[in-house]
Amino acid sequence: MTLAEENYLKAIYHLENQSANGVSTNALAEEMKTKASSATDMIKKLAEKNMISYIPYQGVTLSKAGRTYAVKVVRKHRLWEVFLLEKLNFSWDEVHDLAEQLEHIKSEKLTDKLDEFLGFPKVDPHGDPIPDRHGNFEKVEKTVLANAKEGQTYVCVGVDDSSSDFLKYLDSNKISLGTIIKIIHKEPFDHSIKIKFNGVELVVSQNVAKNLFLSEV
Repeated sequence: MTLAEENYLKAIYHLENQSANGVSTNALAEEMKTKASSATDMIKKLAEKNMISYIPYQGVTLSKAGRTYAVKVVRKHRLWEVFLLEKLNFSWDEVHDLAEQLEHIKSEKLTDKLDEFLGFPKVDPHGDPIPDRHGNFEKVEKTVLANAKEGQTYVCVGVDDSSSDFLKYLDSNKISLGTIIKIIHKEPFDHSIKIKFNGVELVVSQNVAKNLFLSEV
């Protein structure tokens, strides 16, 4: 598998987890920041390698082999993120782009050794679950802030947007994994939400609210 093919498999895996239906060519192209025609060409290549199933107008789904391969890439990516944060002191807004490069190292022995060295972490710095060597991972019940209930208290368990800009925004407001957040008010007009955490009240936009994962306390 080429680097580009691995990136596409990982993108399909990510998009499949967001939808019960197949992944459309346009959605895949948007995720990969490329043209639909380029995504279509790659879909054909992956189908020839039996990594995906593609049905016109229904979209793309990973085959068993494709999902197994994608999970391995995801595991490497998330383990490297933990290593970069915990052992090399990179910030959580820096580790994603670096892990994008390191995830393509082929050695499974290195991945297993890295997992052991880190103490078999269950989640990466952004709250995403890390699969074990067999592809299994713990599932956490969570919801986005946008769907949280007014008056309820939650704990921050992850982010859907791991871009540097979003993580820096959270840092600037002292929101991180483990932060206890109470929903004070949900504004019907613009869907902004007033929250309270660490004794501070903050009004966050709909864009922030749909990208912050919470679990009930």
